Amino acid sequence: MSPRFVVHRHEASHLHWDLRLERGNILKSWAIPKEPPTRAGIRRLAIEVEDHDLSFIDFEGGIPEGKYGAGRISIWDAGTYDLISETDRRMKLYIYGKRLSGGYVLIPTKGNQWIFFKIKNQH
Repeated sequence: MSPRFVVHRHEASHLHWDLRLERGNILKSWAIPKEPPTRAGIRRLAIEVEDHDLSFIDFEGGIPEGKYGAGRISIWDAGTYDLISETDRRMKLYIYGKRLSGGYVLIPTKGNQWIFFKIKNQH
């Protein structure tokens, strides 16, 4: 069975999207300041954040004021993905979602910053 992914739309102090990939029993997570790319040619900054508990994959609702991540969270997209390849220089995925669909790449740049984009070639 393919691992799952979710993209949360997070209305916190600043609107952003959280990409979360099921990796074993955790969710690897990146905050994306602008809407994730649904077509090739658009690159987005993705800031790696702390891992989340796997139970968070279905979460929608509000986080109360004063708590970390306070604000409204809704599921923007969800589905499964295949990890095509992974090195210390990049992660290539094939995502099966309603909004995100096709080949995607995550490339680390510096510190906790990554670039996330859709590629043209097919799985």
